[in-house]
Amino acid sequence: MPIFKTSKARENILRRIRTSLGADALPMPYPDAEKETQSVYAYPDQPQEEIFAGEFIKLGGKFIFCDNEQEFLNNIVILFENRGWEQLLCADERMLRLFINNKLDIVTAADASHEAADACITGCEMLIARTGSVMLSAAQHLGRMAPVYFPVHIVFAYVNQVVPDIEDSFTALRKKYGADLPSMINLATGPSRTADIEKTLVVGVHGPGEVFCFFINAEL
Repeated sequence: MPIFKTSKARENILRRIRTSLGADALPMPYPDAEKETQSVYAYPDQPQEEIFAGEFIKLGGKFIFCDNEQEFLNNIVILFENRGWEQLLCADERMLRLFINNKLDIVTAADASHEAADACITGCEMLIARTGSVMLSAAQHLGRMAPVYFPVHIVFAYVNQVVPDIEDSFTALRKKYGADLPSMINLATGPSRTADIEKTLVVGVHGPGEVFCFFINAEL
């Protein structure tokens, strides 16, 4: 069995690394940073859902206000018919039951085998007003796949899911899940877009090219 000799220089480097790793950790440079409560952003004096809608539309999203869940279902039917879609998936089990209970057979339960569907409906964790972002997580059914795999993403949300900023969304997540946070938390901000190819902006390359947000004026 061959014996490999370690050079003196390499051993010196490894010794310094071991010594550094064994030393006490450096103190946090700004220990009070996380205790700051005042945001650096100015928030307009208007409802959070209106702020979200404005930012979401600026990013290329389509925002639809619904007075209740029945109006949401009606709007989905209109959208399905106007677009001439053949297959619309729903990854949210409770919303899927609402479609079934109202005898609307335009939606199919989402699973990984539906590769050619036109669009997919999902819920969300939060809507973040300041950035116009939708927070999604792996705790949702098909949470890693459903919001990004299909050409059109349709997300629905309720009044109590809108928060002012990203920090507020994580506070709400910790309250909801405790120490058992989802393994994946994603902020979707408008349709997928990239300018990697010849610095030309292209939409829908790495995810949905179109995103709808149906805001239901009721509490979840």
